[in-house]
Amino acid sequence: MFRFVYRGLEETGRYFFFLGEMLRCLIRRPFRVAQNIAEIEHLGINSVLIILLSGGAIGMIFALQMAALLQPFQAEIGTGAAVAIALSRELAPIITTLMLIAKNGSAMAAELGTMQVTEQIDALEAMSISAVQYLVLPKVIASMLVFPFLTLLANVIGSFGAYVVSVHLYGIDAASYLDYLFGFLSPRDVYVGLIKAAVMGFIVSTVCCFNGLRTTQGAKGVGDSATRAVVVSSAAILVADYLLTTMMLKVIYS
Repeated sequence: MFRFVYRGLEETGRYFFFLGEMLRCLIRRPFRVAQNIAEIEHLGINSVLIILLSGGAIGMIFALQMAALLQPFQAEIGTGAAVAIALSRELAPIITTLMLIAKNGSAMAAELGTMQVTEQIDALEAMSISAVQYLVLPKVIASMLVFPFLTLLANVIGSFGAYVVSVHLYGIDAASYLDYLFGFLSPRDVYVGLIKAAVMGFIVSTVCCFNGLRTTQGAKGVGDSATRAVVVSSAAILVADYLLTTMMLKVIYS
C-alpha cells in the first residue's frame, strides 16, 4: 500500500517537473509555427467526422429521452433548451474529449513511446534539440486550440440532431421550439463548455505525452504506455470536470 502511494506521488512529481520544462520551452526560440499548424491539422481536421457522428448521436439520443420524460407533463417544447444547455455545459466537452483521447491521445503516447524505445529521442537530445519543445509543445498547443473548436462543433450538430428528433418525430412546433431554446440558452453556457474543453485539451495532451516519453521495455512498453495514458487522462478529465463545474456554477448563478 505504501509503495503504491509512494509510486503515485513520485509519478505526480515527475509530471509537474515535465510541465515546468514544457512551460520553459513555451518562451524559448524557435517557436516552430509550421509544426503547430501540422498538429492542428492532424488532431483537429482529421477528427471532424468522428465528432460529427458522436455529437449528432448524443444530441438525438438525449432528445429522445428528454422528450419522452417531458411528454406526460405536456412540456415537450423544453426539449431543445434542455439538450442545448446539457450539451454546452457538460455533454459536448466530455464526449468530445473522450473521443479524442481514444483517437489522438493513445496515438500521442504510442508515437512518443516508439521514438523513445528506438532511441530517436536520444538522437534529438544529442543534436541539442529539446524533445519537449520539438515534439510535445506543438501537440499541447494544438490540443488547446482544437478541443474547444470541436466541442463547439459537437454543440451545433448535437442541437441539430435534437431539433430533427423533436420536430419531425414528436411533432413539436419548430418556431416555438427554437424560441424556447434561445430564450434559455445563454452565451455563458457555451463559454463554460469551451473553457472546459481547453483545460481538458491541456490535460489530455500533457498526460499522454508524459506517458509516451516515460516508455521502457520495447514494444510491450509502448502498448502499456498507450493504455496507461488513456486510462489516466480519462480519469483526470472527469475529476477536472467536477472541479471546473463547481467553480463555474458560482459564476453562472452569481
